[in-house]
Amino acid sequence: MACVVACAASLLPGTARAQAWNDQRTMSLVDLAIARRSAQLADTGLSDYHATAHGYLTFLAQVGAGYPDPPKVVRTDELAVEVYWRAPNQSKQRIVGRRDTLLLPTDIAYHRDHLAIVQNNFPGIIRLGDGDEVRDVPHPLSAAGREAYDYAVADSLSIRTVDRRWDVMMVQVRPKDDRLPRAVGAVYLDRATGSVVRMTFSFTRAALKDPQLEDVSIILESGLVDGRFWLPRRQEIEIRRTATWMDFPMRGIIRGRWDICCVTVNQRLPAQWFAGPEIVAAPPAQLKAYQFPGTILQSLPGDVTLGENDDVLKVQEQARELVRAGALARARLTVPSARSVSDLVRFDRNEGLALGGGIAHRFGDGLFAKARGRFGTGDHQWKHELSVGWQRASGAGVTLTARDDWRDAGVEPEASGLRNSIVAQEFGSDLTDSYRARGLSLVLDAGTAGGWRWALTLDAERQDALGLHARPASGTFAPAFAADPATVRRATLLATRPAAPGPFGSTVSASAAFGVEGATFEAGPSSGASTTFGRSELVANVERPFGSARLVLHTTAAAVLGPDAPRQALVRFGGPVTGPGYDLHQLWGTAGVSQRVEWQLPAGAIPLSLGRFGSLAMPVTVAPYAQAIWVAGGGAGSAAYGSLGVAVLTVFDLVRLDVARGLRGGRWSFGFDLTRDYWRIF
Repeated sequence: MACVVACAASLLPGTARAQAWNDQRTMSLVDLAIARRSAQLADTGLSDYHATAHGYLTFLAQVGAGYPDPPKVVRTDELAVEVYWRAPNQSKQRIVGRRDTLLLPTDIAYHRDHLAIVQNNFPGIIRLGDGDEVRDVPHPLSAAGREAYDYAVADSLSIRTVDRRWDVMMVQVRPKDDRLPRAVGAVYLDRATGSVVRMTFSFTRAALKDPQLEDVSIILESGLVDGRFWLPRRQEIEIRRTATWMDFPMRGIIRGRWDICCVTVNQRLPAQWFAGPEIVAAPPAQLKAYQFPGTILQSLPGDVTLGENDDVLKVQEQARELVRAGALARARLTVPSARSVSDLVRFDRNEGLALGGGIAHRFGDGLFAKARGRFGTGDHQWKHELSVGWQRASGAGVTLTARDDWRDAGVEPEASGLRNSIVAQEFGSDLTDSYRARGLSLVLDAGTAGGWRWALTLDAERQDALGLHARPASGTFAPAFAADPATVRRATLLATRPAAPGPFGSTVSASAAFGVEGATFEAGPSSGASTTFGRSELVANVERPFGSARLVLHTTAAAVLGPDAPRQALVRFGGPVTGPGYDLHQLWGTAGVSQRVEWQLPAGAIPLSLGRFGSLAMPVTVAPYAQAIWVAGGGAGSAAYGSLGVAVLTVFDLVRLDVARGLRGGRWSFGFDLTRDYWRIF
């Protein structure tokens, strides 16, 4: 049994400074690595080797503008593979174990080469996905690649074992022409021998053969065997595909993670073992009988994101931005436009049944224009929104919008658009307090910095109350929201943090707004009077797993600083999100906080057959919760309220059923809605 030295055995900080592109020192190291790769195939010191590989292939889905939410696991496959290699370049891999867990309906089929590892750090021409994903890319450490790429030494690190130390140089790689099929990333080379210790690559747009591919990134790490052979130790791959329904983006992600161990060299492997296809599988019965430890979800690594080191993440993001920039600059297309299903059809008490749609056009070089419209069959009025703008590949840009549409009072929505339309139409329960807003909006988006996305919004609009123009199938609507007619000028700084790792093993997401508004009242006792005030909002969500259970904390806070703000600018709580067990926006004032504490517990599963998609156990989660609400500056002065409730989440965490009771002047409430992850769609 050979001794394997992992790359991360002992990493010491390096002293190398960033070099100029293609300087003599860098090119000498690159030439040594190219020669080493060519000679390694004929190195009589390594005649063959055998190893075992254990890996996961995970398919995830992500939806929404900017993909703000963590991706949802749809399916996970766990694989065990026997790996064989024989000089000069023969490779054979045999899949001996495979099991999968389906969490959402899908019939995804993986390419054959995703079911095994990459041998020899790729041949001279790189292919992935059997050539359907990446094809015809010159390897950066090949004779053809030397003429196709620029190189620069960026950093160094040291690997130390008991009796030896290796100096490893990080060499950045970029294409001379990013319009051709090329790799982008870095190679880590042993300075003494030129051997490849690690490779991290993404690819240019021209290298991605599927037009729906957003990017393909790969990490290959090697370990030292017998003190002389750098052989595969760890590998990761991530493939992202994007599509758009109307103007609503969707992303599918395949993540592969492999650990290779138990390497033995020079075993005189028979030549006949390497006949036939490179990757084969044992019979289905043998694959199923393979004994994996635990359940697949228990053994799946908690961190399935690609790249754990800061330098790798930087290289991948740089490569992805190059790919996105190229795609954005060349894209010229016209598509239907809708932010959600509710843009197409909705029902509420102000306009009755409303039908709408839109169109978007990209002119190339980041320029775009969008137009959306909607007609209410109850109020017989058109609502519209026209936007023009420019956006960089990073997401930064500027957008000018002219609109005549509805806004909703309150800090955050109390229900999904789909749920609100159904319940409003059938039972007269409309969980929106809408008012009319006509004017211009300028958004200056600065992109992402420090994990937050920053934007400045400048608004100038006329706000008016709406009337009641619909009748439900049963029940009676509450009166229309009595907004104050006013001309408003507003500047707002918006900060959004998508879900990301937080302290103590938690996941944190948040959005905050800080604004200054000037309002001139246009009707009523205060007609002609003006006021200036500040308004701030914070919505934060913290989740922390404890074994199979999960603690969820949801915070909503807002404050108005200044006198005589219009009714529509006040802080309003009440409804399934901010005040379960209380009527819509029953609790209002100039400042308030609503805090929910929820404990989610698995409560079994419901067996379900999905035909050709396979069968699965549909999990059921029970979530008791408590909510504390405090408001000040309203009709009741400063007051505290509370709620107790319990929810059941099921249908792949798509549906949530709630029962809650308001503890101070509240009532019993019963709710049925989609979980919040899907509100952006519906």
